Amino acid sequence: MTFVPRGLTRRQFGVALASLATTAATTARSEAVLPVIDTHAHVFHRGLKLAPGRRYAPDYDAPLALYLEQLDRNGMTNGVLVQPSFLGTDNSYLVECLKQANGRLRGIAVVDPAVSADELRTLDRAGVVGIRLNLVGQPLPDLAASEWKTLLGHVKALSWQVEIQRNASDLAMLAPQLLDHGVTVVLDHYTLPDPKLGVSDPGFQPVLKLGATQNVWVKISAPYRNGAAGEDFARAAYPLLRNAYGLDRLLWGSDWPHTQFEASQSYEKNRQFLDTLIADPVERAQVLASPHQLFRF
Repeated sequence: MTFVPRGLTRRQFGVALASLATTAATTARSEAVLPVIDTHAHVFHRGLKLAPGRRYAPDYDAPLALYLEQLDRNGMTNGVLVQPSFLGTDNSYLVECLKQANGRLRGIAVVDPAVSADELRTLDRAGVVGIRLNLVGQPLPDLAASEWKTLLGHVKALSWQVEIQRNASDLAMLAPQLLDHGVTVVLDHYTLPDPKLGVSDPGFQPVLKLGATQNVWVKISAPYRNGAAGEDFARAAYPLLRNAYGLDRLLWGSDWPHTQFEASQSYEKNRQFLDTLIADPVERAQVLASPHQLFRF
């Protein structure tokens, strides 16, 4: 015999139970399909044409199939391929990989400032969602120059992001200039403060203040690129970045295949470090899922 609460008819009680069951099922489905996204990886092979003036080129292959295997093995639903600097502005292999992945991956391209709007739209259709400015060891661009204004106008029209790799002290100057152009900004690898100073780097505090713009994201990726004590730095930096940006503007990336750090790094090691960095599983799940809108998953 079913107990019916006082004040409700049997029919009303049945409707209420059905509603609760539907809500629970919807919640369970939402939790089950919560995306788990790696926002920073590279793919390449030795047969590709290398860019002139490159600082480095790997002597091994990191093909798409091997990257997808890493995602599967580590429970990742989606990934983002970032054009390696040593391939320059030839994004053809990146585009080929995006097409083969059938929507599981997105791409960040490297382009010449004079690239045409048509070329950018072609990249957009292939699954590219932004451009990368890898400015390590490079002169800073004059973002007020006409070609940069035109490029950033195209980026804004496509609702793309601009991802920057540069040290924190310069990011504090560059990011506001990009924001003035109305584009979304993503900062690589904990913003790369001076490894000797870590969170005490004077350039790191202005970077934290960029969180208030609500249009800047930070990748908590590749702590080893922040010096020998990179993991200690990451543990000190994470709570500061979380408080400044919020969980929905922090992005995890594997940085696979860890170029120039292959001997000491692996996908599993970096994924496991995230578990120790963000011990709360709910908080960690939010960081891993939050990129889905930024990268159009």
